[in-house]
Order: sequence, then C-alpha cells, then structure tokens
Amino acid sequence: MEEQWEYRAVLAVDIEKSSGRGNVPLLENRETLRSVLRAACARGGVDWEACARADLGDGLRLVAPAGTRKASLVHPLVHALADLLTAHNSAARDAATRFRVRVALHAGEVCLLPGGEVAGSPLETLARLLDAPAAREALAAAPWPVPLSLLMSQHFYDETVRHGYEGIDPGQFHRVGVEVKELATHAWLHTPGWTPALPKPGGRGRDRRPGGPAGGSTMVNNASRGGVVNASQNGDQHITVTRGR
Repeated sequence: MEEQWEYRAVLAVDIEKSSGRGNVPLLENRETLRSVLRAACARGGVDWEACARADLGDGLRLVAPAGTRKASLVHPLVHALADLLTAHNSAARDAATRFRVRVALHAGEVCLLPGGEVAGSPLETLARLLDAPAAREALAAAPWPVPLSLLMSQHFYDETVRHGYEGIDPGQFHRVGVEVKELATHAWLHTPGWTPALPKPGGRGRDRRPGGPAGGSTMVNNASRGGVVNASQNGDQHITVTRGR
C-alpha cells in the first residue's frame, strides 16, 4: 500500500498523578476522560468519530480529521475541556475520582497507516510536549480549581493564538523553554483561569533556554547602555549589546 501523508492537527491529554489511586478509580477516570474529551470535541466542532484515536494508558491522543481548523482545538475545544473537568471535579464523590490533565497541541505531516494507525515525527514532538517539565510544573503549582495546563508548539501558536481569534487571548499564553530527550525548543503555555509565576522579560531571574549547557540554566540581567548579559551556571558568559532606539 502506498504511504499516505497528510497535514493534521494532533492533540494529547494525560491525567496528572494518575498512579496510586487504585484500579477502580483508574478505570473510572479513564472513562471520564474519554467522555469529557468527546464532549469537548463536539463543542469545538471536531468530529470525534473521524479522529484517529490512541490510548496512552492514562491519557488519549487524537489526530484531527483533515481540514480541521486548528484554532478550534484551542477554543472552543480546550476551553470546553477545562469547563467540563471543573464540573466533573465539583461533583466527584472523592479525591480519587477528581483529576486534572496536561494537554499538548501540535500539527504537521503524519503518515496514515492501514487500520487507522498514524505515525510520524509530529507525534514524537507531541509526546515530548505532553511530558515537558514546564507543563507539569505549571499544573503542580496551580491552585486546585485550575483543571489543566496546555502546552503547544511554536508552529501551532504561530498559526492560531498569535492572531487573537475569537475566544483566544494571546496575553494568556506564555513562552517557555522545552528540553525533553532530543527536543530542545520553545513552546507556549496556557493555564485557563490562572497565570503562572514566570520570569519577566528583561528582568532578573532564570530563563531556561533550549540548547544551553547540560544541567545548567541561564541568567538574563539588564546591563548598562541597553545591553543584555547571559551567564550560565558553568561560568560561561555571553554579552550582547543592543543599540538604543
């Protein structure tokens, strides 16, 4: 069979701290996740039946049908998912059946295989985004009512969020560094209903930048006459001087 490659939007969802709850709550939470994600797809105008779906154990991956408008996966879909999870958690019988999720979004050329399976590097990138510390740490730091953290690729952001389409506020998305296995890039973080504490651009504090020294971090400080000093923990120093405007 000839390979069939198509540009698709891809989404993955993973339950936060799913282990240790016991088999019965685990199975119940998996079913709840499938139910709320399916309902969120309906609100977002994404055909659930036409999606290529994969079970991630304590999560799900969706490959949207060809022609799906990518912005609709942010709004209404992800925002609807946040509302549905909030409603579920408010009504859940106990802590074991309340849960929050991490969501990742990306898009690219994937290979459609016989039997409905899908392969390709966009799915690898999606998996790295889903597992990125930035998404985990943001959700862990968020107060409990915040139901999810969303991390999307730069490509997905450029084609959706930055345009400020209806229901999407670019000011609620924050650029973060991502370094997971072979992936070193920037992505965009969104936590509906809450703003994480992040270093201010040009201010003192850590700015974890892809491609830096292994195990190190970079300090970004204002220098005199409009310069910027970048110094990593291993002692390297890089100075860039920008002319005044």
